[in-house]
Amino acid sequence: MNDIKTWEESLDYLLEEFKADSEIYTDIEIPNDMTTKQNILRSLMNLRRPKEMPDEVIKVQDEYLSYCIKEKGIVKLSEIPVTKNNLSIWQGDITRLEVDAIVNAANSRMLGCFVPMHTCIDNQIHTFAGIQLREECNCQMNRLKLKYGSDYEQPTAIPMLTNAYNLPAKKVIHIVGPIVSGQLTADLEKSLADCYTNTLNMCLENGLKSVAFCCISTGVFHFPNKRAAEIAVEAVEKWSLKHPDTMERIIFNVFKDGDKKYYEELLR
Repeated sequence: MNDIKTWEESLDYLLEEFKADSEIYTDIEIPNDMTTKQNILRSLMNLRRPKEMPDEVIKVQDEYLSYCIKEKGIVKLSEIPVTKNNLSIWQGDITRLEVDAIVNAANSRMLGCFVPMHTCIDNQIHTFAGIQLREECNCQMNRLKLKYGSDYEQPTAIPMLTNAYNLPAKKVIHIVGPIVSGQLTADLEKSLADCYTNTLNMCLENGLKSVAFCCISTGVFHFPNKRAAEIAVEAVEKWSLKHPDTMERIIFNVFKDGDKKYYEELLR
């Protein structure tokens, strides 16, 4: 796509293809407003169950998402300042980061967020990676279900590695964090620490030298933000002492100002 006209034509093409693919929303009316068109396409992608799509549609989707990513602005590792040792704090949209791996706060089904236009990181990552990401996650989960039974769900703190497809990152590491439904316990704190340790172990095993962590288990999983930051920094620094010089950069990606403040205080 070399110009806006081509981008607009691609968006219109994808809307028609995803409408037809959805079966339920084949008759939905598409307005002329470009922002609304983009939101409808994203919603159709969010709702779509994992299944194959014709190669020609995937090709146009990839071109469209590449355009979207470039419009948002790709952030290279060299543009992220080091805060302490090989640790960084970066505030913003994790889907912009050109690093070896970004971490997705997934749920136990491991198929992404199906709520249209939801603001969670799981939705963002699946949206801008493209529909291939959900399909790969589904294939991995199906293999695990054959091994462990049809009711299998991904356990807390056990990471899953996938390609990143249209994202600037090379890989996505999906991990289920602990859910706090009442009082914060030592077991929940250990599970959160394990999320960081196990993810870094996966990086080490797969030759991934830079990783961006989201704020795992905060938000809808209700882990207190300040305590989550303390556990994250402690776990990462402890792992780094055991594995010196193995990671080029470990990034704490934050979105809220409050989280940024917590990490800045911890990494003084």
